[in-house]
Amino acid sequence: MSSLSQLQPTHLWQLFEKICSIPHPSKHEQKISAWIQSWATEQGLAVKEDTVGNIFIKKPATAGMENCQGVILQAHMDMVPQKNADTEHDFLTDPIKPYIIDETDGQWVTAEGTTLGADNGIGLCSALAVLASTDVAHGPLEVLVTIDEEAGMTGAFGLEAGWLDGDILINTDSEQEGEVYMGCAGGIDAEATFKLNFEDVAENVTSFNLSLSGLKGGHSGVDIHTGRANANKLLVRFLLAASQQFSLRLTELNGGSLRNAIPREADASFVIDNTDIAAFKTSLADYVATLRATLGSVETDIEMLLISPETFEECWTKETQTAILHALNACSNGVLRMSDDIEGIVETSLNLGVIRTKGRKFVAMSLIRSLHDDGRMMAESMVQSVFELAGATFAVSGAYPGWKPDTSSNIMKTVRDTYQQLFDKVPEIMVIHAGLECGLFKTAYPHWDMVSFGPTIKFPHSPDEKVNVATVDLYWQLLVAVLKNIPQKV
Repeated sequence: MSSLSQLQPTHLWQLFEKICSIPHPSKHEQKISAWIQSWATEQGLAVKEDTVGNIFIKKPATAGMENCQGVILQAHMDMVPQKNADTEHDFLTDPIKPYIIDETDGQWVTAEGTTLGADNGIGLCSALAVLASTDVAHGPLEVLVTIDEEAGMTGAFGLEAGWLDGDILINTDSEQEGEVYMGCAGGIDAEATFKLNFEDVAENVTSFNLSLSGLKGGHSGVDIHTGRANANKLLVRFLLAASQQFSLRLTELNGGSLRNAIPREADASFVIDNTDIAAFKTSLADYVATLRATLGSVETDIEMLLISPETFEECWTKETQTAILHALNACSNGVLRMSDDIEGIVETSLNLGVIRTKGRKFVAMSLIRSLHDDGRMMAESMVQSVFELAGATFAVSGAYPGWKPDTSSNIMKTVRDTYQQLFDKVPEIMVIHAGLECGLFKTAYPHWDMVSFGPTIKFPHSPDEKVNVATVDLYWQLLVAVLKNIPQKV
């Protein structure tokens, strides 16, 4: 089966196939924004854009539902740009190439060597499909499409009061069918910056580049508890041990690409005394064997490749190297605490997402998430202490609030009851550890009653991203039924 348009619901999948053809990575949503606005105009719908870049589309109620409460369907237009090392792809110009795979647990749609963008492309296309439909019953309807959710929540931060009239918001950015979300974690970006000191490379050394690849990566919220390894942490662990045993001196160290994606790849350049090379290679082989033995059930394709590039003229001083490697090794990563209130849910986590050599500076970027402000501040304090003790400057930015659960939410009850009527089972009412935009929306629209649900999407923020075909149909059925069941205004 080559075309997604053969899948159900047909119009949703046709729209998704279309947006896959339009580049739309975070910070570069101009093309997809222009297409959405042109498409809405062709549908005869009222569309407008705010100064930040968010899009608002309005559709009148269907006959007989004019007095229902107004509903806002919300999605974000950007996608996380991640690709495998051996995949040639320019996210600014090249289309995503989706295809269908058959697995033991059903059909899935994934992409060739890149992220798919089902997060949040399926939700976006479901909203557009409702707008285009002539047979979906609904009250007064608005669609809010935000920008830059994945890289800074710029659209949600910039949302102003007065643009939207509805009282109910349905967020489409959840990733597990059968779960209805009524709350999410907040987060903050942390950045440590080291000044790099260099010295001339010694004589009788050989230059090398060491890369670690093949890890699964994933979403730093949704997948943080799965045991998936962090490439930055694995490479630093080896480099620290090797620097203590051999005359190894770094010239560059990089890993990861996004603070909200678990790093899949990392690499380092260094010089080493010729007399240490044989023993170093043995140590490297032993380390790879250890990783495969201890992580092999989760990380099945771990690779560490050693090559000899051109000669380097200068390297980091021993003091600089020691401080950075020790700090990175000591930096917390992964789940810091599980929730005491909600079984099986991560309360606080940290993802050491990006390490980067930038000229004469070295930067380490982390994303801290927590269901509670105190948990976030605790993790922030820990990371700050580690890096400042090592001589780095430390700063935080982009803090966004969590979405506090409202157990009396009427729309949550409507979704729960509708799900039970449709599928003869009760959905799980959940709080998600990922960051949704809902908490930020409360600033401009504190009266909104909000809920989030979606199809099953596995491994977002990684090239393994895939969406389950059957659950997209179930999600669509639920969305259509919920819109029909929205009560009238009081």
